[in-house]
Amino acid sequence: MTAIPHFTGDANPYGGGDPYADYRTADFPFTQYANLADRQLGAGVIAANDEFFAQRENLLVPTAAEFDPEHFGHKGKIMDGWETRRRRGVSAEHPWPTAEDHDWALVRLGAPGVVRGIVVDTAHFRGNYPQAVSVEGACVPGSPSPEELLADDVKWTTLVTRTAVGGHAANGFAVSAEQRFTHLRVNQHPDGGIARLRVYGEVVPDPRWLSVLGTFDVVALEYGGQVEDASNLFYSPATNTIQPGRSRKMDDGWETRRRRDDGNDWISYRLAGQSEIRAIEIDTAYLKGNSAGWASVSVRDGAEGEWVQVLPRTRLQPDTNHRFLLDAPAIGTHARVDIFPDGGISRLRLFGSLTPEGTARLAARHQELGG
Repeated sequence: MTAIPHFTGDANPYGGGDPYADYRTADFPFTQYANLADRQLGAGVIAANDEFFAQRENLLVPTAAEFDPEHFGHKGKIMDGWETRRRRGVSAEHPWPTAEDHDWALVRLGAPGVVRGIVVDTAHFRGNYPQAVSVEGACVPGSPSPEELLADDVKWTTLVTRTAVGGHAANGFAVSAEQRFTHLRVNQHPDGGIARLRVYGEVVPDPRWLSVLGTFDVVALEYGGQVEDASNLFYSPATNTIQPGRSRKMDDGWETRRRRDDGNDWISYRLAGQSEIRAIEIDTAYLKGNSAGWASVSVRDGAEGEWVQVLPRTRLQPDTNHRFLLDAPAIGTHARVDIFPDGGISRLRLFGSLTPEGTARLAARHQELGG
């Protein structure tokens, strides 16, 4: 794997102009995966030991952190992130925090899964970022309270060891733990501020839940569907097409640049498991002058299987949810939507159920990962 750039130390004090002009970042190899800490999936920051200057909930705001140099409140500078007060020692003779002192926040992942990488973003925290961070993960079923998560019998696995970080930077960490996690504990040593947290990984759903549902959207992100590739990501990520709910605005879908050739754009997906697909929805909500003109859907069984078209090239209308019943169920592990010639769709839904083989494989993986 390509080495991940490592940022340490203060950023320069803000000197005016674009606050992101000297922001330090990199292309991290794991951002191809879904953000398991997405509020749209149901993630939340459920507790923190301190949030004196800035609220813990800011960690999961989907947009980049904003900075207003003149925005102050009665507690001090108002920051768009999670910021704790300065820690102090126990006496005048020992005014410094100990090596063990740290602040923490508990994060419930929106969808349980295997974590592939974490970004701890300290944007605009130039001299008030933590000296180091560490991250732990736990797998706790149900809806545990903060007190239950902090109980002595909960097993926490280290995902990111205590590592020095930089201010005003996207600090990225690859994670190698092959386990299923439901919650994270983010620690900053000894104190300071973090603007945003992103947790990239693969959703691993509970097969018992899918069995009870029976028919569900087998390509949905929350049930383990995943985008594998796309022809173009110029305006928005392809993962938007399998997010929960209907699109709420134009950029909450997938839109490509305008083509100037005779080709077409497409997205390929891996389904929750081998599935029997019986109905399809293609939604172009909020895409009015830029929706795809036509679309087709194909399915294949296995990574090396042949693509079989299950929905022929069909005219789409702008800002419309299109529903199609298949004449016969389609069996497959992967799907592909082709749009013609370009434009976008907001959501793709493939309604069906897991086959016995798909159920067995998902149950085995769930058990293997400690679910």
